[in-house]
Amino acid sequence: MSEAQETATNLIADLRQLEAELDEVNTTLEAQRELLRRRRLAMPASIINSLEALKQDFKRLENTVLEEQTELRQLRALSEMSTRITNSLDIDTVLQETMELVIVLTNAERGYIVLRNEESGELEFRISSEGGLMGRAMGTGDRPQISMSVVNEVISTGEPLLADNAFKDERLSENQSIINFTLRSVLCVPLRYKERVIGVVYVDNRLVAGVFTERELNLMLAFANTAAVAIANARMYMRAEQILAEITRVKELMDNIFSSVGSGIIAIDSNDLVHTFNRAAGEILDLRPDAAVGYDVALLMRNAALELDAHLQQVKQKDEDHSLELSAELPGRGQVALALSLSPLKDNNDMTQGVTLVMDDVTHLHEHESTINAMKRILPAGMVDQINEIANIELGGLRREVTCIFADVRPWVTLPDVAASEKLRILNLYQAVATACIHECGGIIDKYMGNEVMALFNTQLNPEPNHAQMALECSLLMRDRFVELYREMDIKPDPHYYIIGMFTGVATLGNVGSFQRREFTALGSSINTAKRIQENAAPGTVTIVQQTMDHVMAHNNSSSAYEFRPRDPIYGKGLSIGMRAYEVNRRL
Repeated sequence: MSEAQETATNLIADLRQLEAELDEVNTTLEAQRELLRRRRLAMPASIINSLEALKQDFKRLENTVLEEQTELRQLRALSEMSTRITNSLDIDTVLQETMELVIVLTNAERGYIVLRNEESGELEFRISSEGGLMGRAMGTGDRPQISMSVVNEVISTGEPLLADNAFKDERLSENQSIINFTLRSVLCVPLRYKERVIGVVYVDNRLVAGVFTERELNLMLAFANTAAVAIANARMYMRAEQILAEITRVKELMDNIFSSVGSGIIAIDSNDLVHTFNRAAGEILDLRPDAAVGYDVALLMRNAALELDAHLQQVKQKDEDHSLELSAELPGRGQVALALSLSPLKDNNDMTQGVTLVMDDVTHLHEHESTINAMKRILPAGMVDQINEIANIELGGLRREVTCIFADVRPWVTLPDVAASEKLRILNLYQAVATACIHECGGIIDKYMGNEVMALFNTQLNPEPNHAQMALECSLLMRDRFVELYREMDIKPDPHYYIIGMFTGVATLGNVGSFQRREFTALGSSINTAKRIQENAAPGTVTIVQQTMDHVMAHNNSSSAYEFRPRDPIYGKGLSIGMRAYEVNRRL
């Protein structure tokens, strides 16, 4: 018993003792009044009345203490429930146990947690106080006899419902389930997660009316808040397990595909001496197996340019598996990538006697992943399927009309005076926004230039007849997303940081480099002009020139959606006559 509980218990005992003493005093006074009456004397009535009033005060005080003690017990139980729910991975079992405790605390007869299926939208009974833990999918005939109209009402409105006498409650007087199931007291509260109702917690009492009060309602709301978060986390954990299972399945498939590539196996005894060293390990490390057995593993690995001492010690000390990937310059082989799996080597008594090291040469996998990742940085995700197109583009290129965007996402002078690493982090936030917009609108990122990004529309890899409009939509989308980012970062730049310019014209597109290494890019005066427009644009604007506007007007019917505001001409390199320029906004 806690100190608070002991204090409350002692206080109630003291009050009851005082009440008993008042009864004794009252009995004595009654006897005295009878004696005075016989002697034809009268005792003042106020004495008896005051004593009776004092007894009533003691009774009210006792009831108040009992109610507060009940509320304190409920709050303490709620705290313990919250701790158990949030600290357990077996969420169904914990919810079942805590639901039974809620029923006790609220004096309910039955209790359920009903969830909305995320895929079908159907209601499913997750937890039941009557039949123990229920599965997610139940037959209609197995549903408990409760008022589903009450459940649907709470789910649709998101508001709790409390009926202390369901038969006489005007809200429920026409509810057939209330009549059929003889429900007296009903309490139903929403399970809300991130402003979305995912289900309800329902308790009722078919025998007694007036069981539930505002105190029980508040208890249920607090319990529902904790349960909703726990259920949402459990769902996310389940999805994570499904994803992990899928990843594992893919990994097993890859292992089967490359089963012909033997894994190197090295067994190390308790003295860190190599006990087993197979042929595949010798091929990977360019060592003769017979020359490796019996040698100290640390010396052997160092000779092979591998430092594994710390990893081996970790496996032995923690007695658990350990995996890692590393890159090393191996004698006779050059730069390789290795995937290592280290496991405790146990005897028949389950005692660790050494370490087993399984080694796979994954150099070819890393090269493949690097190629795919490099292309994903160039192409939107949907264009990865066209990856072979890039290899087929000849060196020298092809002349083609494109629209080129240059976007300064956050000029250097606007960055705060912080450490270089923090500046880089902030800049990456803005570049991430710009990248997402370019990919979303079907553009190709040509290159990043610090705080700037260059994107192309209508190349051989992303042909688009109305490419000028798509580039314009991309720029305006960047503006919208940057405004959202400002709001998230709680800043109000005036003017906005971004500076975006574009140009539509003919450029040379293709691979530059050599047959061993090449890079897809665009060259020509059109690209230089796009850069020139961006350099002359005002902060917080999207600027185009007449050529881009003409293309927008000629190739789509949405030009009325934009407002083109003329600005000072922009002079290109070697031009005496400026280009007519416009700042573009969406028409409200």
